[in-house]
Amino acid sequence: MEQNDLKDKVAIVTGSATGIGAAVALRLARRGAKIIVNYSKSETEAEATAAAAREAGGEARTVQANVADDADCRKLAGAALDAWGRIDILVNNAGTTKFASHADLAALSAEDFHNIYAVNVIGPFQMVRACAPALKASGEGSVVNVSSIAGIAGIGSSIAYAASKGALNTLTLSLARALAPEIRVNAVCPGFVATPWFSGRFGPEIAARIADEQAKAAPLQRAADGDEIAKTVLFFCSPDSRHITGEMLLTDGGLHLNVMAGARR
Repeated sequence: MEQNDLKDKVAIVTGSATGIGAAVALRLARRGAKIIVNYSKSETEAEATAAAAREAGGEARTVQANVADDADCRKLAGAALDAWGRIDILVNNAGTTKFASHADLAALSAEDFHNIYAVNVIGPFQMVRACAPALKASGEGSVVNVSSIAGIAGIGSSIAYAASKGALNTLTLSLARALAPEIRVNAVCPGFVATPWFSGRFGPEIAARIADEQAKAAPLQRAADGDEIAKTVLFFCSPDSRHITGEMLLTDGGLHLNVMAGARR
């Protein structure tokens, strides 16, 4: 049995049509929350996630919005307030990247940095700003930023991506100070996550091989899926973490231990 400690709480989960965001939405629904399922382009998948959330016992509505656009962020906050009159939880999950070897400095342009920062850093800030009055009114407002080991270890799909997640971690600290005591702000930093995105980009066979290689690279010898990361996100959403703010929690199977050890050699 799932806990029902989030009954009637209202949550916005950005980028929740698929992957980690969808898994978070479903777990919130199982614990009684009402959810705004946000998507940028994947309307069909978002509707499927919302339907699954309703079947799981929650309420859900879909809203198309690009978090890089401040007006869209305000639209997301407004949708939650119009539907249910409150916002208790904000999960900043929407993210983007560009794949580029860290050694190939010519592979990234200023535009690439602007595009990645617009979604990964400015988007979460704009979402917090749009939701802050309602989160404060909640009395137990919680913001969870989905960051990455990339922002701590300087690894990942590109230097621009790693830099953006490092900025998101710093944003987490700044907002945790600025918004206390009414709102808690924490970040979850996954390592590799085996989501359907990899199958869609590389095909099932290559995606399976990537997951196997990533599992072998971590001390715990396992790769997470979206639902595994969602469990950690839910901890920060729930009253179980009401004494925690400004925390960045790695959930990577211990991968950072090997990455950091390699960097010192």
